[in-house]
Amino acid sequence: MKKIFITLLLGFAIEGQAQNLQFNTRIDSVSYLAGQNIAQSILKDFPEANVELLLAGLADAMQQRQSQLTDSANQCVMSYFQEKMQATQQAEQAMNEELMAIQDEAGRVNREKGEAFLIENAKRKEIQVTASGLQYEVLKKGRGDKPKESSTVRVHYTGTNIDGQVFDSSVERNEPISFPLNMVIPGWTEGVQLMSIGSKYRFYIPQQLAYGPASPTELILPYSVLIFEVELLDIEK
Repeated sequence: MKKIFITLLLGFAIEGQAQNLQFNTRIDSVSYLAGQNIAQSILKDFPEANVELLLAGLADAMQQRQSQLTDSANQCVMSYFQEKMQATQQAEQAMNEELMAIQDEAGRVNREKGEAFLIENAKRKEIQVTASGLQYEVLKKGRGDKPKESSTVRVHYTGTNIDGQVFDSSVERNEPISFPLNMVIPGWTEGVQLMSIGSKYRFYIPQQLAYGPASPTELILPYSVLIFEVELLDIEK
Protein backbone atom coordinates (compact mmCIF):
# COMPACT_ATOMS: atom_id res chain seq x y z
CA MET A 1 0.00 0.00 0.00
CA LYS A 2 2.84 2.38 0.91
CA LYS A 3 4.62 1.85 -2.39
CA ILE A 4 1.39 2.30 -4.34
CA PHE A 5 0.58 5.53 -2.53
CA ILE A 6 4.04 6.99 -3.19
CA THR A 7 3.64 6.05 -6.86
CA LEU A 8 0.34 7.87 -6.95
CA LEU A 9 1.95 10.91 -5.40
CA LEU A 10 4.52 10.82 -8.16
CA GLY A 11 1.72 11.14 -10.70
CA PHE A 12 0.59 14.39 -9.09
CA ALA A 13 4.14 15.70 -8.97
CA ILE A 14 4.65 15.16 -12.69
CA GLU A 15 1.30 16.75 -13.48
CA GLY A 16 2.11 19.73 -11.26
CA GLN A 17 5.37 20.38 -13.09
CA ALA A 18 3.93 20.03 -16.58
CA GLN A 19 5.19 23.40 -17.83
CA ASN A 20 7.97 23.95 -20.37
CA LEU A 21 9.00 20.29 -20.21
CA GLN A 22 11.61 18.81 -22.53
CA PHE A 23 11.21 15.29 -23.90
CA ASN A 24 14.68 14.31 -25.03
CA THR A 25 14.57 10.53 -24.62
CA ARG A 26 12.08 7.70 -24.77
CA ILE A 27 12.27 7.41 -20.98
CA ASP A 28 11.26 11.07 -20.72
CA SER A 29 8.13 10.42 -22.81
CA VAL A 30 7.19 7.22 -21.03
CA SER A 31 7.75 8.88 -17.64
CA TYR A 32 5.42 11.73 -18.51
CA LEU A 33 2.70 9.50 -19.96
CA ALA A 34 2.95 7.10 -17.02
CA GLY A 35 2.44 10.05 -14.70
CA GLN A 36 -0.62 11.09 -16.64
CA ASN A 37 -2.08 7.59 -16.33
CA ILE A 38 -1.35 7.45 -12.60
CA ALA A 39 -2.96 10.85 -12.10
CA GLN A 40 -6.11 9.63 -13.87
CA SER A 41 -6.26 6.69 -11.45
CA ILE A 42 -5.73 8.70 -8.28
CA LEU A 43 -8.36 11.24 -9.34
CA LYS A 44 -10.91 8.41 -9.33
CA ASP A 45 -10.09 7.32 -5.77
CA PHE A 46 -8.76 10.47 -4.08
CA PRO A 47 -9.98 13.60 -5.89
CA GLU A 48 -10.30 15.44 -2.58
CA ALA A 49 -6.52 15.36 -1.99
CA ASN A 50 -4.75 18.53 -0.87
CA VAL A 51 -2.41 18.74 -3.84
CA GLU A 52 0.06 21.13 -2.17
CA LEU A 53 0.61 18.82 0.79
CA LEU A 54 0.56 15.77 -1.41
CA LEU A 55 3.42 17.14 -3.49
CA ALA A 56 5.26 18.24 -0.34
CA GLY A 57 5.11 14.70 1.02
CA LEU A 58 6.41 13.37 -2.29
CA ALA A 59 9.29 15.82 -2.34
CA ASP A 60 10.33 14.97 1.23
CA ALA A 61 10.23 11.24 0.51
CA MET A 62 12.07 11.45 -2.81
CA GLN A 63 14.80 13.63 -1.34
CA GLN A 64 14.98 11.47 1.80
CA ARG A 65 14.23 14.37 4.10
CA GLN A 66 12.78 13.76 7.54
CA SER A 67 9.04 13.27 7.38
CA GLN A 68 6.90 15.94 9.01
CA LEU A 69 4.38 13.26 9.98
CA THR A 70 5.09 9.81 11.39
CA ASP A 71 3.02 6.88 10.18
CA SER A 72 5.41 3.95 9.97
CA ALA A 73 2.64 1.34 9.61
CA ASN A 74 0.78 3.45 7.04
CA GLN A 75 -2.30 3.33 9.26
CA CYS A 76 -3.33 6.92 8.59
CA VAL A 77 -3.64 6.35 4.85
CA MET A 78 -5.14 2.87 5.12
CA SER A 79 -7.74 3.83 7.72
CA TYR A 80 -8.77 6.88 5.67
CA PHE A 81 -9.52 4.82 2.58
CA GLN A 82 -11.20 2.09 4.63
CA GLU A 83 -13.49 4.65 6.26
CA LYS A 84 -14.18 6.22 2.88
CA MET A 85 -15.07 2.84 1.41
CA GLN A 86 -17.32 2.04 4.37
CA ALA A 87 -19.10 5.39 4.01
CA THR A 88 -19.66 4.72 0.32
CA GLN A 89 -20.99 1.24 1.04
CA GLN A 90 -23.30 2.56 3.76
CA ALA A 91 -24.64 5.22 1.41
CA GLU A 92 -25.25 2.59 -1.28
CA GLN A 93 -26.93 0.31 1.23
CA ALA A 94 -29.18 3.13 2.44
CA MET A 95 -30.12 3.92 -1.15
CA ASN A 96 -30.86 0.27 -1.88
CA GLU A 97 -32.97 -0.02 1.26
CA GLU A 98 -34.91 3.09 0.30
CA LEU A 99 -35.47 1.70 -3.20
CA MET A 100 -36.62 -1.64 -1.78
CA ALA A 101 -39.02 0.15 0.56
CA ILE A 102 -40.50 2.05 -2.38
CA GLN A 103 -40.82 -1.19 -4.38
CA ASP A 104 -42.40 -3.00 -1.42
CA GLU A 105 -44.95 -0.23 -1.00
CA ALA A 106 -45.76 -0.26 -4.72
CA GLY A 107 -46.14 -4.04 -4.53
CA ARG A 108 -48.46 -3.77 -1.53
CA VAL A 109 -50.65 -1.23 -3.30
CA ASN A 110 -50.73 -3.32 -6.47
CA ARG A 111 -51.59 -6.45 -4.50
CA GLU A 112 -54.49 -4.77 -2.72
CA LYS A 113 -55.71 -3.35 -6.02
CA GLY A 114 -55.68 -6.82 -7.58
CA GLU A 115 -57.48 -8.41 -4.63
CA ALA A 116 -60.22 -5.78 -4.79
CA PHE A 117 -60.57 -6.33 -8.53
CA LEU A 118 -61.00 -10.10 -8.13
CA ILE A 119 -63.61 -9.66 -5.38
CA GLU A 120 -65.73 -7.47 -7.63
CA ASN A 121 -65.08 -9.57 -10.73
CA ALA A 122 -66.27 -12.75 -8.99
CA LYS A 123 -69.71 -11.16 -8.51
CA ARG A 124 -70.38 -11.24 -12.25
CA LYS A 125 -72.73 -14.09 -13.17
CA GLU A 126 -70.62 -15.25 -16.13
CA ILE A 127 -67.53 -15.72 -13.94
CA GLN A 128 -66.61 -19.12 -12.56
CA VAL A 129 -64.09 -19.55 -9.76
CA THR A 130 -62.02 -22.66 -9.11
CA ALA A 131 -60.81 -23.93 -5.73
CA SER A 132 -57.40 -22.31 -6.30
CA GLY A 133 -58.97 -18.88 -6.86
CA LEU A 134 -58.60 -18.88 -10.66
CA GLN A 135 -61.46 -16.99 -12.31
CA TYR A 136 -62.60 -17.60 -15.87
CA GLU A 137 -65.39 -17.05 -18.34
CA VAL A 138 -66.20 -19.03 -21.45
CA LEU A 139 -66.22 -16.87 -24.57
CA LYS A 140 -66.57 -19.74 -27.05
CA LYS A 141 -67.20 -23.41 -26.40
CA GLY A 142 -65.15 -26.05 -28.18
CA ARG A 143 -65.95 -29.68 -28.92
CA GLY A 144 -62.54 -31.29 -29.06
CA ASP A 145 -60.42 -33.04 -26.48
CA LYS A 146 -59.09 -31.40 -23.32
CA PRO A 147 -55.36 -31.32 -22.62
CA LYS A 148 -53.63 -32.82 -19.60
CA GLU A 149 -50.97 -31.17 -17.45
CA SER A 150 -48.32 -33.09 -19.40
CA SER A 151 -49.73 -32.03 -22.80
CA THR A 152 -48.11 -29.65 -25.26
CA VAL A 153 -50.71 -27.22 -26.56
CA ARG A 154 -50.93 -24.69 -29.37
CA VAL A 155 -52.77 -21.48 -28.53
CA HIS A 156 -53.47 -17.91 -29.46
CA TYR A 157 -53.61 -15.48 -26.54
CA THR A 158 -53.63 -11.85 -25.43
CA GLY A 159 -52.43 -10.87 -21.98
CA THR A 160 -53.45 -7.64 -20.23
CA ASN A 161 -53.29 -6.20 -16.75
CA ILE A 162 -56.46 -5.22 -14.89
CA ASP A 163 -56.21 -1.71 -16.36
CA GLY A 164 -56.51 -3.15 -19.87
CA GLN A 165 -52.89 -2.58 -20.93
CA VAL A 166 -51.65 -5.32 -23.27
CA PHE A 167 -48.30 -6.75 -22.19
CA ASP A 168 -48.12 -9.68 -24.63
CA SER A 169 -50.15 -11.00 -27.54
CA SER A 170 -49.61 -13.81 -30.03
CA VAL A 171 -52.71 -12.47 -31.80
CA GLU A 172 -51.01 -9.14 -32.50
CA ARG A 173 -47.92 -10.97 -33.74
CA ASN A 174 -50.11 -13.36 -35.74
CA GLU A 175 -47.97 -16.19 -34.37
CA PRO A 176 -49.68 -18.94 -32.35
CA ILE A 177 -47.42 -20.41 -29.66
CA SER A 178 -46.85 -24.00 -28.54
CA PHE A 179 -45.65 -24.98 -25.06
CA PRO A 180 -45.88 -27.77 -22.47
CA LEU A 181 -48.61 -26.97 -19.97
CA ASN A 182 -46.40 -27.94 -17.04
CA MET A 183 -43.81 -25.31 -18.01
CA VAL A 184 -45.93 -22.16 -17.58
CA ILE A 185 -47.43 -20.21 -14.68
CA PRO A 186 -49.88 -22.21 -12.52
CA GLY A 187 -52.88 -20.19 -13.70
CA TRP A 188 -52.21 -21.26 -17.28
CA THR A 189 -51.52 -24.87 -16.33
CA GLU A 190 -54.83 -25.14 -14.50
CA GLY A 191 -56.94 -23.00 -16.80
CA VAL A 192 -56.03 -24.45 -20.18
CA GLN A 193 -56.86 -27.96 -18.90
CA LEU A 194 -60.47 -26.78 -18.58
CA MET A 195 -60.64 -26.01 -22.30
CA SER A 196 -61.62 -28.18 -25.25
CA ILE A 197 -59.95 -27.73 -28.64
CA GLY A 198 -61.60 -24.82 -30.44
CA SER A 199 -62.74 -23.07 -27.26
CA LYS A 200 -61.87 -19.57 -26.15
CA TYR A 201 -61.70 -18.56 -22.49
CA ARG A 202 -60.80 -15.44 -20.56
CA PHE A 203 -58.79 -16.14 -17.42
CA TYR A 204 -58.38 -13.81 -14.45
CA ILE A 205 -55.28 -15.13 -12.74
CA PRO A 206 -54.53 -14.14 -9.11
CA GLN A 207 -50.98 -13.05 -8.40
CA GLN A 208 -50.19 -16.25 -6.50
CA LEU A 209 -51.03 -18.25 -9.64
CA ALA A 210 -49.05 -15.86 -11.84
CA TYR A 211 -45.67 -14.28 -11.01
CA GLY A 212 -46.29 -13.31 -7.38
CA PRO A 213 -43.68 -10.80 -6.17
CA ALA A 214 -41.63 -11.17 -9.36
CA SER A 215 -41.74 -8.67 -12.22
CA PRO A 216 -40.83 -10.44 -15.50
CA THR A 217 -41.36 -7.27 -17.54
CA GLU A 218 -41.84 -3.57 -16.84
CA LEU A 219 -45.50 -3.98 -17.79
CA ILE A 220 -46.11 -6.65 -15.14
CA LEU A 221 -45.69 -5.19 -11.67
CA PRO A 222 -45.09 -7.34 -8.59
CA TYR A 223 -48.23 -9.07 -7.27
CA SER A 224 -50.15 -8.41 -10.49
CA VAL A 225 -53.46 -10.00 -11.37
CA LEU A 226 -53.20 -11.02 -15.03
CA ILE A 227 -55.96 -11.36 -17.58
CA PHE A 228 -55.49 -13.73 -20.50
CA GLU A 229 -57.81 -14.33 -23.43
CA VAL A 230 -56.84 -17.79 -24.67
CA GLU A 231 -57.96 -19.80 -27.71
CA LEU A 232 -56.97 -23.47 -27.69
CA LEU A 233 -56.07 -24.32 -31.27
CA ASP A 234 -54.68 -27.82 -30.85
CA ILE A 235 -53.18 -30.42 -28.54
CA GLU A 236 -49.90 -31.38 -30.17
CA LYS A 237 -48.99 -34.25 -27.87
